[in-house]
Amino acid sequence: MALIVQKFGGSSVADAQRIMSAAKRAVAAKRAGNQVVMVISARGDKTDELIDLAKQISDVPPPREMDMLLATGEQESVALVAMAVQALGEPAISLTGYQIGILTDSTYTKARIREIKTDRMRQALKEGKIVVAAGFQGIDDDFNITTLGRGGSDTTATALAAVLEADVCEIYTDVEGIFTTDPRLIKDARKMHRIAYDEMLELTSLGGGKMHSRSIEFAKKYRVLLQVRPAYTDGVGTLIAPLQDDNVPMVTGVALVKSEAIVNLRMLPDRPGVLAALFSKMAERKIPIDMVIQDVAEEGIAEVTFTVPEEDLSEALTAAEQAIRALGAGEVHHGTHVAKVSVVGAGMRKHTGVAAQMFKSLSDSGVNIQMITTSEIKISVLVDRDQREQALRCVHEGFALHLEVATPPAIGIAQNNAAKPKISRDELERDVVSRLASMEDIVVSEVQLDTQQSRITVRNIADQPGVAAEVFAAVAEGGVMVDLIVQNIGHGHQADISFTVPRSDLERCLLLLRELIERWPGTAISYDKEIAMLSVMGIGLRSHTGVGEKMFRALANAVVNVQMVNTSEIRISAVVAPRDATKAHHALLTTFGLEK
Repeated sequence: MALIVQKFGGSSVADAQRIMSAAKRAVAAKRAGNQVVMVISARGDKTDELIDLAKQISDVPPPREMDMLLATGEQESVALVAMAVQALGEPAISLTGYQIGILTDSTYTKARIREIKTDRMRQALKEGKIVVAAGFQGIDDDFNITTLGRGGSDTTATALAAVLEADVCEIYTDVEGIFTTDPRLIKDARKMHRIAYDEMLELTSLGGGKMHSRSIEFAKKYRVLLQVRPAYTDGVGTLIAPLQDDNVPMVTGVALVKSEAIVNLRMLPDRPGVLAALFSKMAERKIPIDMVIQDVAEEGIAEVTFTVPEEDLSEALTAAEQAIRALGAGEVHHGTHVAKVSVVGAGMRKHTGVAAQMFKSLSDSGVNIQMITTSEIKISVLVDRDQREQALRCVHEGFALHLEVATPPAIGIAQNNAAKPKISRDELERDVVSRLASMEDIVVSEVQLDTQQSRITVRNIADQPGVAAEVFAAVAEGGVMVDLIVQNIGHGHQADISFTVPRSDLERCLLLLRELIERWPGTAISYDKEIAMLSVMGIGLRSHTGVGEKMFRALANAVVNVQMVNTSEIRISAVVAPRDATKAHHALLTTFGLEK
């Protein structure tokens, strides 16, 4: 007998007809011999209606009372769904978060789950009942009702599937599944049959997909199979599951974040503690920093740029100004007319040409790149907002993502698989998860130290379409694998690009680049043959806003200066001087409780 969790969003239970339709799915699963737990959101626009009503009474409603109010939406819907199941001839019981035993912290309107009791649900399932659970809500230690914030019902469903050790968690939604990009913007976007947790985490944080990062974090931590399915047809949807080693596509999907804002800190002192000061001020305000870029300093002066959702710009500028005052130096600048386009794919670890192909696609379409940041499975660029859909379209076409089996990039060379570590990251993550005090704690499973890379910087290149494409095409065709790429925002129609390569490839890479830049007057190359790159790996690095602050505070306390920075959903990387490598690694292992 399998145990299935089925989650239905607000549009799936908006009226009596849709409530009956959802109930029929659960009853069919039960009659097929399964135990069934349904997780239900508030009906239709009920939550928005309650928020509007509260704002008519108070401009700033108390968060505790908002949670008390909003939780009534799910209470209404679970009762109606349980009635529907019983009307179809199957026993059912509706349960609120409190009745289930979903225990959270006391952060009203965006609480995190600490623990879930299973006794009552298991007893009801044993009695042959369909359990109809309220999504989005729980209680704290003082029995106050709390809500889980954006994507809360997805989070509830995945968390219940985790503690019940469900065979699958089905997320019913108003789309056919997860697509290679937004099908409303790109008509030939293709529905994927399967996507890996890390790929989905990156896409979700980048604005792609229909789910929130926290639910994917739960799924990855506890190995929950997620099936995103259409609510109104019998389609199988998309499976979100562990990575399969065979036939991994170079690029899985392309995501667009339409409205980003840039915060640019210039004239910073190149010394330990600068990033710690910035990240601590951002973490105090729970502002999710997105692209974080620090390129190599010049003449003792550093520059850091990061992006935030445009609605968070005012708070981010306040935090940045406070950081500048604390440092006693620096200037704060900002910009708003930008959007972010990102490609994600586990297969890009094994091919030299993914970045070059992306940049060429943008260049061929006349789109200029303003910033670049990368992780091991993601490349993000910032572009002018007026060109955002054009950029999305040309990148999607460039990787032929409309095809069921896309061909590898025309640029670059496929690489042999690197030797696998003795202990896989999956095993490391499972070990950390087994020791978590709270279900939704961050998982930092590994702090990697790589001392076998070199850093190359190409300075004073023209800030125009095609330049990045030429740089990385030359490198890719030479068979050189690039890891971290950083392009900070340009000044005076010029920009700098820095990237890291295996030290064994440094001389070959320099030869390729020198041949290229002979055509570019004023452009220069600098490099460090020996660098140390530290990478904090884990789950929830971006949704837990204090991780970066913790990392950079530890480096500052160890008096380690950071030369370059790059961030993503699953990795935060920093380049430091080789002489600081050992103490920096030790500081981070200690900070994240990973020292043996």
